Amino acid sequence: MTFYRFVRAVVLSVFKVLFRVRVIGREHVPAHGVYIVAPSHRSILDVPFAAFVSRRRIRFMAKDELFSTRFGGWLFTKLGAIKVDRNATDRGALRASQQALEEGEPLAIFPEGTRRSGPAIEELFDGVAYLAGKLDVPILPVGIGGTQEILPSGKVLPRIHKVAVVIGAPIAPAGGTRGTGGTGRVRKRSEIAALTAMLRASLQAAFDEANRLAGTQPQVRPTKQVPEAESSSAAEAREHV
Repeated sequence: MTFYRFVRAVVLSVFKVLFRVRVIGREHVPAHGVYIVAPSHRSILDVPFAAFVSRRRIRFMAKDELFSTRFGGWLFTKLGAIKVDRNATDRGALRASQQALEEGEPLAIFPEGTRRSGPAIEELFDGVAYLAGKLDVPILPVGIGGTQEILPSGKVLPRIHKVAVVIGAPIAPAGGTRGTGGTGRVRKRSEIAALTAMLRASLQAAFDEANRLAGTQPQVRPTKQVPEAESSSAAEAREHV
């Protein structure tokens, strides 16, 4: 935990100056209890920028390739990352994620599943809603604007660009006691689908505002209505970095 705090302090201090980071909505972060951070995902740099949400250690799901070397395995384990095999139904990652929440640590899952491009939040996986509904913990939608301009997918050399992190109001599962966690209640598919749809709308609003504040080049995105989310399963909690 001390190692995480040290790394976070060093990295975020540099990032704050270099990328002129602006954080909006910190009042939405619960002062106590656990929650799931659900950020937009346009760059690998979204991981450290999402850490601006809280000084507490936030557990992240990370693709298993990051653990393939001895140093990578040591580093990401010390940082509290949860290894995910993107090519398999990783029930171990689901159990580890649930355990992190039950032990009182916030958890971050990218609900889009992988890095996307463009201004639109596309269909989300149901894993975030599944865990939130099962454990009765709130979801924090977090829009991160500007990272695609710094290091888009497929690029190696970063560019300097302003970044904005917008934290939306927490979304609590219907009928739950916000932030208690650990009830183990199995939700109906319709409840999980509805929670996923709410998350998508809130995340889009936060992402739009983050892009505006970051001065991201405006793009036209579809004006179609947000469809209801697909049916859920525990396997869909495999969202990864």
